[in-house]
Amino acid sequence: FVSSQVEILDWETKKQLCFLDKVEPNATIGEIRLMFHKLYPRWYPARQSIKLDPKGKSLRDEEILQHLPVGTTATLYFKDLGPQIGWTTVFLIEYTGPLFIYFLFYFRMTFVYGLDERFTSSPHPVVNLACICHSFHYIKRLIETVFVHRFSRGTMPLRNIVKNCLYYWGFAAWLAYYINHPLYTPPSYGKKQINFAVIMFLLCEAGNFSINVALSDLRRNGSKTCKIPYPTKNPFTWLFFFVSCPNYTYEVGTWISFTIMTQCVPVGLFTLLCFIQMTIWAKDKHCTYLREFKDYPSHRMPIIPFLL
Repeated sequence: FVSSQVEILDWETKKQLCFLDKVEPNATIGEIRLMFHKLYPRWYPARQSIKLDPKGKSLRDEEILQHLPVGTTATLYFKDLGPQIGWTTVFLIEYTGPLFIYFLFYFRMTFVYGLDERFTSSPHPVVNLACICHSFHYIKRLIETVFVHRFSRGTMPLRNIVKNCLYYWGFAAWLAYYINHPLYTPPSYGKKQINFAVIMFLLCEAGNFSINVALSDLRRNGSKTCKIPYPTKNPFTWLFFFVSCPNYTYEVGTWISFTIMTQCVPVGLFTLLCFIQMTIWAKDKHCTYLREFKDYPSHRMPIIPFLL
């Protein structure tokens, strides 16, 4: 196979945007993005979706031109993804908000509840514990964002940040308002319920962190190639024997435990939405594994062992 020409068309109008001559057959899509960027500086590589078919999937940077089903003159389609923002920045913004928003309610600022000095603190220890756990969760997420996570895709559309922040920040305010409210009542079964929830919370947080580290280790050398994750010597990773996305399993477990700890309806609704969203993500990831690896373990489920 020898190809030295690449034609790039607009995915919608089919109008030719450029014609690249003398392109090496072993050139990657990432290199072609850079060539296209030189001709159209406003469309930087992260903003480009390059496809074989207008309605198909975007090609990955590491895919090689001569390995693609194209003729002597390769015809590719370009779609503008719009302004992009890095995933690290996205997560830092998303997770910093809930951390500080929660404190506004925990410290019972007068503009929140409009209370006098007699109600500036809660008589229920679980309220303090809930604040510690909530803060720990988001501080852990921020640390993982900076030191653990390795992203296969470096950016996401800038417009999505507003939607994501409304979700995380809005729910943080809603949960905090009720948990720290002067009329809040502690869990029905008292210390036993709270202690059980705290143990469950810590175990799920440890499990989630262990899975994130294990997934990060798969990309230790900067590789963006999808690999099958397997259990390690760490017992928390043994959930990989049963599910494809144990990080989501542990994440849902964290919020279930927080629901039990606080016995608060808004927390339960947030947990339900988390479960629905993470199930969708887990199913997508599970399908990707099945599609890309013929030897993928057949007994694994997306998020819940043996069920879902």
